Amino acid sequence: MNVTATLIGQLIVFSVLIWFVKAVLWEPIINTLEDRKKRIADGLAASEKGLKDQEAAKELALQEVKKAKQEAAEIIAQAKARDGQMLEEAKNKAVDEADRVMAGAQAEIDQEVNRAKDSLRSQVSSLAVVGASKILGKEVDAKAHKAALDELIEQI
Repeated sequence: MNVTATLIGQLIVFSVLIWFVKAVLWEPIINTLEDRKKRIADGLAASEKGLKDQEAAKELALQEVKKAKQEAAEIIAQAKARDGQMLEEAKNKAVDEADRVMAGAQAEIDQEVNRAKDSLRSQVSSLAVVGASKILGKEVDAKAHKAALDELIEQI
């Protein structure tokens, strides 16, 4: 065997192999690698976009929490103000009711005083008639001396 012929044979086989790989296998391999490279780039871009979206969502969530806290504070403040109003209204109603009860009690007291005065007047007139009859030594007719007794009652 001749080394030159073997070397030329191997060179021919190697050239055919390179032509075959370039003609048949090279394009699909390059296309597959390009597709994979594109998918990886798309995945990285989507990952970056996802991180940005996550940061934006986190910021939005923080803003919503702040807004909710502010609304809660406003609601609490309104509730406290309404509580104060209701307490003030209840106090006013209680004062009004107390005034009404006091007025009713005062009217009742005035009626009792007037009844007591009337009762005392009639007792005084009876005592005056009895006293006058003892002083005069004769019986005094209350009907006959009604005008004098009415004047005495008005003075009392």
